[in-house]
Amino acid sequence: MRICIFLLLFSLIAFAQADADRVTVFFDFNKSDLTPEAVRSINDYLSAGKDVEVSKILGFCDWVGSNTYNDSLSLRRVAAVHDFLTKKQVRIRPDYEQKGFGEDFTQSEVQSENRKVVIVFSPMEKLATPPKISLTERIRQAKKGDVIKLENINFFNNSATIVPKSKPVLQELLCIMEENPTLKIEIQGHICCQSKADVNDVSTARARAVYNFLIRNKISRNRMTFKGFGISRPLFPIPEKSEEEADANRRVEIMIVER
Repeated sequence: MRICIFLLLFSLIAFAQADADRVTVFFDFNKSDLTPEAVRSINDYLSAGKDVEVSKILGFCDWVGSNTYNDSLSLRRVAAVHDFLTKKQVRIRPDYEQKGFGEDFTQSEVQSENRKVVIVFSPMEKLATPPKISLTERIRQAKKGDVIKLENINFFNNSATIVPKSKPVLQELLCIMEENPTLKIEIQGHICCQSKADVNDVSTARARAVYNFLIRNKISRNRMTFKGFGISRPLFPIPEKSEEEADANRRVEIMIVER
């Protein structure tokens, strides 16, 4: 029985070494609380900032006490490590493996080396990027009152002049308006980065620029309105913390008025 368990443990450890990092923390006799040294070991590893997540937490005990008690103690040690990692907001895989070996493994002659938990950190699994839904499809699925962001509509700094690379989005919107003659929309402009107000009414000017493009291409005025919201509806608090947040706030959207 011990040989089988040893082989299982060896295979687990060998697999972990192949594609992951291991951190081993040790416990006081008959205790399941993390020692200051254990906390320091985990924090030292996390401070490296590796892009990893927890895939396994394996608990072990020395041979003192009954087998049943040591099985329970090893699981309590696993739980203590899990709780600590959770409080540190370390990502743990939903299907992570937790196992208590108790005393059923090849023991070291040094008792203190057997009272431990092995944490296996594996490379972060990349989440599948959902397929992008085209503007045409988003509008087709939209209901009256829905608001849809026009992706990749960009303007020159502090102006309503649309940059050339945004033209494909405008052309797609034009095709949608041509192919859906009963569709009516409100074009809504938003800006970023200003803490007080849209001093030069840039958000309205940008919404008007999209409106004028559609007018020039023979879309009826009766099917469209435009409005600037300034900084009144930011997606992220102002001042933004990054250029990505600023880009998200600096946008043009359309609201479905009638289908």
